[in-house]
Amino acid sequence: MICGLLGEKLGHSYSPRIHRELGDYAYRLFEVAPENLEEFLLHGEYDGLNVTIPYKKAVMPYCKELSPRARAIGSVNTLVRRADGSLYGDNTDYDGFSWLLAGNGGIKVGEKALVLGNGGASLTVQTVLRELGAEVIVISRRGETGYSDLPKHADATLLVNTTPVGMYPKNGERLVDLDVLPKLRCVLDLIYNPARTRLLLDAEERGIPCEGGLPMLVAQAKRAAELFTGKSIPDSYNNKILCQLRREMQNIILIGMPGCGKSTIGRRLAEKLNRPFYDADEEIVKVIGCSIPEFFAKEGEAAFRRVETQILSELGKKSSCVIATGGGCVTRPENHPLLHQNGKLIWLQRDLDRLPKDGRPISQRSDLRSLYRARKTSYERFCDIMIENDRSPEETVSEILQRLSQP
Repeated sequence: MICGLLGEKLGHSYSPRIHRELGDYAYRLFEVAPENLEEFLLHGEYDGLNVTIPYKKAVMPYCKELSPRARAIGSVNTLVRRADGSLYGDNTDYDGFSWLLAGNGGIKVGEKALVLGNGGASLTVQTVLRELGAEVIVISRRGETGYSDLPKHADATLLVNTTPVGMYPKNGERLVDLDVLPKLRCVLDLIYNPARTRLLLDAEERGIPCEGGLPMLVAQAKRAAELFTGKSIPDSYNNKILCQLRREMQNIILIGMPGCGKSTIGRRLAEKLNRPFYDADEEIVKVIGCSIPEFFAKEGEAAFRRVETQILSELGKKSSCVIATGGGCVTRPENHPLLHQNGKLIWLQRDLDRLPKDGRPISQRSDLRSLYRARKTSYERFCDIMIENDRSPEETVSEILQRLSQP
């Protein structure tokens, strides 16, 4: 059996990785130009397809039969070629969003939900929410209700972003200031790269439960696999695959005092996990064209911190990497969302008497205990996990891996 993902420009996709866990079939990426779509649908070598933009509506005329959901929503994201060669079209995004919503508290009859965007994904989300009895308000740039109208809907309890705003590589963009929506109890963003968009980071900061689009991607793939194979797959597969993907996709980011072993441990971790390794200080040197002590002497710390933030902004967009940061990156609060958007932050601690000062301008001119006291609160605020690094590198790496494997 040959299955796959159909689109015009696919780039990197997690779908093959997900489908390897779901069924014993080949899963390929099919990039097809619009002028070749009909030929591919009629004569291409496939048994089942997931369909992504821009073809979710375009494939509908080629389906001999549509599921009631696909017909109601007006888009198809899953095709099955039947024994007689005809195509059956369904919409498993419905199943994906339903699972994402249920896992985040659902919605009550009569509650108001705001849906950002009016494209194909929005239609699916609207259908699910309306079937559950929610009052659905669609917010879009050209629709009946625009973003300037948000204050009129301050009673909304759910916000769902279906637009690409904030998606890689345009990380950090957002459409909504959550302060105008004080009643929100959940924010969902269908984007899954980055893992935490600016919208989700804003929700986290305000203590609002929130979730990205990865659970939806996994759940819709599970339902598509059921259609491909004709076999039922337990919902437990969703959680299993989701946990595996999150561990594989997240960056491992090391923070801590200068000389605490971030670069050494980072390289060992990257080698152990077969991941790319980036040392933020090394990346800074490439940009400034001289050593960090020379730059400090010439330009000062403020200039250095600005360059550091620029470098962390680029490194933080990556996925599945190990990143060692400079000891003072925590002194700028704006660096936290840059690192947190795709990463798990690990604070390496080491006995202050064992910290070297050579080549470290701030360490050389500071009392390390005073420097540690000044930064301790920032390290605590940035970190997800704290690890003592007063043992062998192998032991420290082993503990990090063990802690990261925990739910």
